Amino acid sequence: MSKTEGATYTHGHHASVLRSHTWRTAANSAAYLLPYLKPDMRILDVGCGPGTITVDLAANHVPQGHITGLENAAGVLVQARDLAKEKGVTNVDFVEGDANALTYADDTFDVVLCHQVLQHVKDPVGILREMRRVAKTGGIVAARESDFGGFIWYPEVDGMDDWLAFYSANARSNGGEPNAGRRLHTWAKQAGFSPEAITNGSSTWCYSTETEIAWWSGLWAERTVASSFAKTAIENGTGTKERLDKAAEAWKRWGKEEEAWFSVLHGEIICRK
Repeated sequence: MSKTEGATYTHGHHASVLRSHTWRTAANSAAYLLPYLKPDMRILDVGCGPGTITVDLAANHVPQGHITGLENAAGVLVQARDLAKEKGVTNVDFVEGDANALTYADDTFDVVLCHQVLQHVKDPVGILREMRRVAKTGGIVAARESDFGGFIWYPEVDGMDDWLAFYSANARSNGGEPNAGRRLHTWAKQAGFSPEAITNGSSTWCYSTETEIAWWSGLWAERTVASSFAKTAIENGTGTKERLDKAAEAWKRWGKEEEAWFSVLHGEIICRK
């Protein structure tokens, strides 16, 4: 029997979520992987979302190769295909699929990557095992995940700590692990990679300019009350409407602080098969 995803995606694909996802590029979200790429590689991007990283990789890093973006939420693939068409990128395709049971044969891809996927799934080890299976011998499995326990902001604003606490509780109620970044190397070993085959790293996103702060605080304020996060928080009992509203207001207050600064920690792994 084929496995299917058992967790609920905490964020969903509300416009406030996609504003964040569409900001992502190969440079700001996959820099750790770029030195390993060759122009003619065949790549699978698991959980590609709106496809901005996928299209960037296809156009600028594997121009003689091909990249397939795989996504469990079919609706967002319309946006991904439109982006590829708009950019005139033809060495890319997008398919609906479940990473728990990939339909590809063993040893198919030179590189299999995922970005901000494993923190949201029920069985991250199983997905890494599937990614390993479809990677060629000598190929690469790569993953980058944020770690909410490593989110740091300044200045302290009343309500922000509470937002983080119930975000984490809600993500776990949905079946995920918000502190995924620090666990990647352990999950990779459990998926069958030897310790010697795993290269660990970390990097951050940092928001500090007036424009960046307004964008980051605004999308999180809206996401907290309008995305699937709000719906599942109420359903799971990890947040009430009042608590969600207070968290959104905390994000807005923080975003108005003249000295506002925010750093998002990510764990990264490169695994050789």
